[in-house]
Amino acid sequence: MIGSAIQSGLRMMAAALFIVSAGGTALAQAESEPEALVTESRLSVDRLMADKDFFQLPNFIKNAKGIYIVPQLVKGGFIIGAEGGSGVFLARGTDGSWSAPAFYTLAAGSIGLQIGGEVKEVVFVLMSDKAVDAMLSSEFKLGADASISVGPIGRGVEASRTTDLTSDIYAFSKSVGLFGGGALEGAKIFERESLNTGYYGSGATARSIVIDRKFSNAQADKLRETLP
Repeated sequence: MIGSAIQSGLRMMAAALFIVSAGGTALAQAESEPEALVTESRLSVDRLMADKDFFQLPNFIKNAKGIYIVPQLVKGGFIIGAEGGSGVFLARGTDGSWSAPAFYTLAAGSIGLQIGGEVKEVVFVLMSDKAVDAMLSSEFKLGADASISVGPIGRGVEASRTTDLTSDIYAFSKSVGLFGGGALEGAKIFERESLNTGYYGSGATARSIVIDRKFSNAQADKLRETLP
């Protein structure tokens, strides 16, 4: 009885996640997946910076070492929670300029009393070299490899509740939908190698893109110009 209820709930969750994620892909039907991610990331960060509830975000970005933008982080759950979404990571060079974007995916999951669904756009502002180095490692766990806090002016972020100004990463988020229950833990960030090579060509890795700057794509210029 309980097992069938859980299976039914998981099917409902999967259907809900498909519906909300399908809506986001309509933005750029003519674009490839990495091109669409770059476009959606630019729109997301521009939208959050223009929001009066996030008025400090532009100043944070101006002083950042890097930025990770997830334009559509989808979360849903019925007993078992799941959260995931792809985005782009850019690092600031010693000359103050922004690198081309590298592609990453954030994934997390938990078991607990939770039900509902949510889609949100999240901007992670990396304030230290430690955070940038963690992003470039083979596997990066939020809160473990670099400290993370909710931005002083931010809403709906799955992170610690502190608002100190000493964290490696600050997360700003705008949520759509409803989700009840405990926060998801153990979020990990992985490089999406297939998208990096698909967007830039053979041999493109996150480090060669954002640190060595061996690769570029003119389609990402508008995103780089949007960042303070």
